[in-house]
Amino acid sequence: MITRTKRSFAMLNLYPYSSGHILVSPVRHVKSMELLRQDEILDLIGLLNRVKLLLDRVMKPHGCNIGINIGKVAGAGVAGHLHIHIVPRWIGDANFMPTASSTRVISQSLEHLHRDLVRGLKGKAA
Repeated sequence: MITRTKRSFAMLNLYPYSSGHILVSPVRHVKSMELLRQDEILDLIGLLNRVKLLLDRVMKPHGCNIGINIGKVAGAGVAGHLHIHIVPRWIGDANFMPTASSTRVISQSLEHLHRDLVRGLKGKAA
């Protein structure tokens, strides 16, 4: 886990699409957005914004993909628990590897990235 609030938490994706792929999720176990209370929605989106700013500061991506997959058929890796994906993107980061045996190239270990993000939360240089 990278950080949490009373109602939400953020963690690195164990099977990232790219370095810095983070999941932001409500603490309460719900499968879809409409099941969240207003206070949970506010907290979830607030944490999403803070994590995106953290990624900007620590990893300096050129952009981000932010999305929600609801249900197994939509690609939800944790089908029963709502989560929002934040995937940092850089100019030229698309490559041929996903077409070759569903292989991905991740240039940084999860442990190293986790350390950098936690340091970034504390205002220390990554």
